[in-house]
Amino acid sequence: MSSQKMNEGSWRYVLLIVLVFGSLGSLLTLEPIGQDVSYHDFADTRVFFGIPNFLDVVSNLPFLIVGFLGLRLFSGSSELGEMSNAWALLFIGVGLVSVGSAYYHWNPNNATLVWDRLPMTLGFMSLFAALLGEYLNSRVGKILLWPLVLIGLASVLHWHWADDLRMYIWVQFFPLLVVPLLMWLFKSTYTHNWLILIALGWYLLAKVAEFYDSPILETTAGVVSGHTLKHLFAAAGAYSFYLMLSRRKRIGG
Repeated sequence: MSSQKMNEGSWRYVLLIVLVFGSLGSLLTLEPIGQDVSYHDFADTRVFFGIPNFLDVVSNLPFLIVGFLGLRLFSGSSELGEMSNAWALLFIGVGLVSVGSAYYHWNPNNATLVWDRLPMTLGFMSLFAALLGEYLNSRVGKILLWPLVLIGLASVLHWHWADDLRMYIWVQFFPLLVVPLLMWLFKSTYTHNWLILIALGWYLLAKVAEFYDSPILETTAGVVSGHTLKHLFAAAGAYSFYLMLSRRKRIGG
């Protein structure tokens, strides 16, 4: 990237930096946010085959499948680009979510929730680094990858030790909220980026389903709860990234 181009579009970088530090700073000005213990009270507690909360546990299997499919890309000829390490960490995180979330839903409490959230932050932060590298500069993405991953993991440990969710909330939501802005301000050198927006749409549906956990169970006459659908929708979002990476080409060869 030439210095002339950097200067011409410097306002974009300034805006991105302001959003990063402004959002984090604003969140940290709030009082510490503790974990509401009612969070663990899920609607569907049915036991099948001796497995408590059966559907919330087994609905994590798609994450394992998507994680496996994603890692298989690295043995093929897909256009993974210079941020391949970040994409690999994303799919490792997705696969680990399957294990951590299943473990949590088997016995929901704060102690088991840690193992659900740790791999999620690995996914969020590696995705953020991958997109920063592809939309801004690959060197930026590579430099920020491990610091971002460590910040994500630290946010969970801080919540676990201090019962303060502020950093974790930022890690979970800010990267996903800033992605559309990143796509609007900068250009990627790859095709099929529209699948990123599809992935975000699935994640939004997942959060809505999570919020309406009990009403969805009642509406479906006890067939499926909102939280079970949350897992399926979120896995569909991760699968969208797999489709993007497996099909895309570098623009201009």
